[in-house]
Amino acid sequence: MASIINKPVLYSYWRSSCSWRVRIALQLKEIPYEVRSVSLIKAGGEQHSNEYRSVNPMEQVPALQIDGVTLVESMAIMHYLDETRPQRPLLPRDCIKRAKVREICEVIASGIQPLQNLTVLIYVGEEKKNEWAKHWIKRGFSAVEKLLSANAGKYCVGDDITMADCCLIPQVFNARRFHVDLRPYPTILRIDRELENHPAFIASHPNQQPDCPPEATK
Repeated sequence: MASIINKPVLYSYWRSSCSWRVRIALQLKEIPYEVRSVSLIKAGGEQHSNEYRSVNPMEQVPALQIDGVTLVESMAIMHYLDETRPQRPLLPRDCIKRAKVREICEVIASGIQPLQNLTVLIYVGEEKKNEWAKHWIKRGFSAVEKLLSANAGKYCVGDDITMADCCLIPQVFNARRFHVDLRPYPTILRIDRELENHPAFIASHPNQQPDCPPEATK
């Protein structure tokens, strides 16, 4: 029982958008948690250590230890949080709206983010990585913008914050990292502005994380 009532532990890297999604969800649901930083860029990468491999066999972040179990993959974690902590829901009750939230999440979590994550960029190589990342972000954002134009209210789907917003905002941060011109995506930019001062998004922001290097906040 002790392991179930202990504070959840999130294995996270400050700039990981997948970790950020989970941090947003935890903040929105007001679930206290402990962060254990996993550096993805130290020599050898802490995510490849035997110790961390026992936590997450994919050698990626995030991983969340909660309720006596360890969960990996950000979407699975957010669904678990929503099912076990239904207060401040991340999915709408309406089945069509719920499908639309999942639709946006899938475009980002499957069609954009994996193609510009660190493992892929290392494989692509230093010379081509920025061009590669920008291509897939722009392609994905064109689709997201069209989906949002049909479904957005104040936020991605209607006027309540959902998992779609948890996925979108970290991906906007990534787009800016790779100097993607965001002007062709006015709905994405509007939602980003709506959420930039929300307490959950501020607290979960990469610059607020314990492993964020000081130079990143300048």
